[in-house]
Amino acid sequence: MPVLDVARPPFMADEEISIFESALGKFFDEHATAEDNARWREAGIVDRELWTKAGKAGLLGLTVPEEYGGAGGDYRHEVILMEQLVAKDCNGFGISLHNAIVAPYIFHYGTEAQKKRWLPGLCDGTYVGAIAMTEPGAGSDLQGVKTNAKRDGDHYVINGQKTFITNGGTANLIILVAKTDVSQGARGVSLIVIETENTPGFERGRKLSKMGLDAQDTSELFFNDARVPADNLVGGDEGQGFFQLMNQLPQERLNIAVQGLAAIERALELTLAYVKERGAFGKKIIDFQNTQFKLAECKTKATVARVFVNWAIGEHLEGRLDATKASMAKYWVSDLENEIIDDCLQFFGGYGFMDEYPISRLYRDSRVQRIYGGANEIMKVLISRTL
Repeated sequence: MPVLDVARPPFMADEEISIFESALGKFFDEHATAEDNARWREAGIVDRELWTKAGKAGLLGLTVPEEYGGAGGDYRHEVILMEQLVAKDCNGFGISLHNAIVAPYIFHYGTEAQKKRWLPGLCDGTYVGAIAMTEPGAGSDLQGVKTNAKRDGDHYVINGQKTFITNGGTANLIILVAKTDVSQGARGVSLIVIETENTPGFERGRKLSKMGLDAQDTSELFFNDARVPADNLVGGDEGQGFFQLMNQLPQERLNIAVQGLAAIERALELTLAYVKERGAFGKKIIDFQNTQFKLAECKTKATVARVFVNWAIGEHLEGRLDATKASMAKYWVSDLENEIIDDCLQFFGGYGFMDEYPISRLYRDSRVQRIYGGANEIMKVLISRTL
């Protein structure tokens, strides 16, 4: 029985979606076992082989049309994937960024030649995707990026540094946010695809040690007179990058809300099982009124979040989710995620502080949700502009 008493919306009730969910669960059970995930957390990186297996299983490029090698699905499939990653304790696998952030930039804004060149490889696992936005001095303020790309004949010469890059240690196809005209502010930003194996002057920095997401290879990237073919400019026209980014950020922010809600539901599931089993002072923890009241509050808030996120998914499927409502979903659900998981962890006592317990990992993994994709304070600024 689901931890929340909320029926799936009609658009998620298709038999095909249920079949996909079951197949996805079996894939993770077979190829991302508890032992695998523990090993990946220790290593700080997921095996490259998992990407190849995911490609063979048709899990890469879920929304990419079949003509480009994808599965031809829609955002519902990405939702199921994000939920299963949390349910299977496989948060370190950066497949959702690859699928629901990187591939759409190429599909929506790439030239036909670029789509045919890169999308099949993103779908079969030849490529692992990343997007390089953040710099040491520029995070939520994308207009402030300093990485620059100067045209030199039929190449761009790129100089700059990126940090906190998800999949940065593995990715061999990176969408780079750079200034092609430093005098034009937002209108000088462009997206350029970096094929790492063919880019002299590109270097990976250290794999960063983090508070959470231990298996996620988050890295620094350096560009020192890196030469990239001019044909790698996404869409072929300079100065379009900022607008391309703004058009896709609502989906990225909805992704964070979907992931946050999945973490909330997982935390409640783990906690309910624990308090019904664990005893103290001669009775089960669930029998204490404080436990009942606190978990009643958590379930109520989680139910409101589930209804809101379901609505936002439906709006997005219909092409109606705007930046304001996506910002609401991102900030509110991620704030709630941290609140509820903190409340849940408290019931575990000392065990909740131990890394071997999933609730501990959920607690640490959830903290970054309020930061990446645009800090929650920035979300409130965006929302306030509509007042």
